[in-house]
Amino acid sequence: MFDSASRPNPAMSFLARVSLFASAALVSGAPGMQLFAQTRAAPHVTETVFELASGEEMTYAISLPAGYDGDFDDPRPLILVLHPGGRAPYYGSDFMQQIVDPALRSWGAVIVAPDVPTRSWATEGSEQAVLALLDDVLENHTIDRTRILVTGFSMGGRGTWYMATRHADLFTGAIPIAGSRGDDSLDGLGAMPVFLIHSPDDEVVPYGPAEETAELLAERGHQVQMTKLAGASHYMMGDYIAPLRIAGEWMREQWQAGEVTEPSR
Repeated sequence: MFDSASRPNPAMSFLARVSLFASAALVSGAPGMQLFAQTRAAPHVTETVFELASGEEMTYAISLPAGYDGDFDDPRPLILVLHPGGRAPYYGSDFMQQIVDPALRSWGAVIVAPDVPTRSWATEGSEQAVLALLDDVLENHTIDRTRILVTGFSMGGRGTWYMATRHADLFTGAIPIAGSRGDDSLDGLGAMPVFLIHSPDDEVVPYGPAEETAELLAERGHQVQMTKLAGASHYMMGDYIAPLRIAGEWMREQWQAGEVTEPSR
């Protein structure tokens, strides 16, 4: 186990793989969009390994919000972060720190970001590994079980659909970003609120199916919202920070407005 400060700046390694700051207007602080201005101090991030039942190890990072001491009177939301395609040690940690934390730090949540243990998040092997990790986190941290979010980008967006449609007994919200639903049944979502973020200019994951899914959920009376991020390519990942923040605020509003009960799992 070691803190993220013990290895090179994750921003530099991640920037080498994605166009993180592709939109100057977003990053430099267009009016009303101070993306990196946070109301909370920086979280404490630890990068470590989780031993799976098979004996193999899965690298992951866990982010604890500033001031969090595990007090049973102060349960925190939990966010599962699923990284996009790519295989490098603590790739999930880089994605969490550079994309998810700037958007959702105000939640004061515990955030978990594993590295994909198989070729994809949408496999039984990855599913079981992630569930085992989450069981461990839930056992050892004070979590508000009515506020457990799953989110991810691209391959991680696909994983978000995969996990959300199979585990409505665990997750109470889902934000798939630039991800394909595949053939996952929407019936498996139960009453889980869903916020989709996708660009019509995405050259990797087609926009049309995401829009159709949002429309279908709306027709069913499901709690659903979608951001159409025009002008952003699939690789302009920094452009998705502001929409993720908006999605996060919407999700919290759904949780506060509804009669949220603890999932059965």
